[in-house]
Amino acid sequence: MARAAESDAERPYQVPDRKADAGAPRRRDRATPERTDVASLDLLDWLREQCAEYEFDVAALYRTRGDHAWPLTARDANDLERKLEDGGHFLPLPKEPAALANILEVSVVDYLLERVESTLGLEVARGTERGYPDLEFTGSSLDDAFHAVDVKVARLASGGRRTQSRITLYTGNTYFRYPQLRWPGTFRPFEEYEQHLTLVCLYTLDATRYSRVSGLELIVHPTWTIGSRQRSSTTREYVGAINDVSALRDGRGEFDSPAAFYTFWRRFNFRIGRAVQQQLDRLLAEQRSER
Repeated sequence: MARAAESDAERPYQVPDRKADAGAPRRRDRATPERTDVASLDLLDWLREQCAEYEFDVAALYRTRGDHAWPLTARDANDLERKLEDGGHFLPLPKEPAALANILEVSVVDYLLERVESTLGLEVARGTERGYPDLEFTGSSLDDAFHAVDVKVARLASGGRRTQSRITLYTGNTYFRYPQLRWPGTFRPFEEYEQHLTLVCLYTLDATRYSRVSGLELIVHPTWTIGSRQRSSTTREYVGAINDVSALRDGRGEFDSPAAFYTFWRRFNFRIGRAVQQQLDRLLAEQRSER
C-alpha cells in the first residue's frame, strides 16, 4: 500500500549524521576497530562481545563558562577532563532515573552503531525514541533476516540484589498483542523478526560522581528468557521483566520456553484505551484493503 510520506521505519539503513545529532552524548577518542568481513554471524554472541568492551565515558554536563585562563591546553583526554572539572565547566548528570537512562541508552546505541561500521555484512537502523525496537539488525551475515534489539536501563536497588523497578520488555496492548500489524513507531510487524533480544544496562547510582553511574554492567539475552508474569507498571499495559539481578544475569526468567512466554502474555487482559482502539481499527482496515 502506498503511503503519503516516508516514515522513520521505512528509510534506508544509514548511520546517523554526527553533526546533525549534536544533542547526543559524544564519546572520547575511541579507536575504531579494523573492518572485518563476517560470512555468518550469531548476533547474540556479537552483541555480547561488543558490550564487553563498552565504557560509559559521558563524564558530565558541560558548562561553557569557566574559571581559568585561556587558552586551555591538555596533554591527553584525562588531563583535559581534570582541567575542565577544576575550571568549573562540569555539572553532574541528572539523578532522575528516566533522564539518566536516556543518556545511557543513547551512549550504548551510538557505540553499537559505530561497531557495525567495522563489520562487513551487518547493517543496522536506529529506531524512533518511543518506538520498537531501538535497533534493527540485518545484512548478509544474518541471511538478510531482521533481528530486533531493545536497550533497557535499570538502576539497582539498595543492596544490589534487585532492580529498583521492573524493566519493561514490550508494550502489551499494541504491537505485541497484534504481531501481524505494523504499528506506528515500528519498522515492521513484530512477527517478522527472526529474534527479539534485550540489552540490559545495570548500574548503581553514585551521587558523588558527575556521571552518577558506577558498576555499569551490560547483559544481553533473548527477551523471553528474562520475562516475568508481572507487569512493569500497575497503571500501564507493559510486559515486565524479572527484577532479581542474579536471574537477569543468567537469563533465568519465569518461563521455560518462548511458547510459554507468548501464550501467557498474549492471553493477558491488557486494557485497550480509546486511542489504541482507534489505531487498531485503522490498521485492521488497512490490512483488509490490501487483501
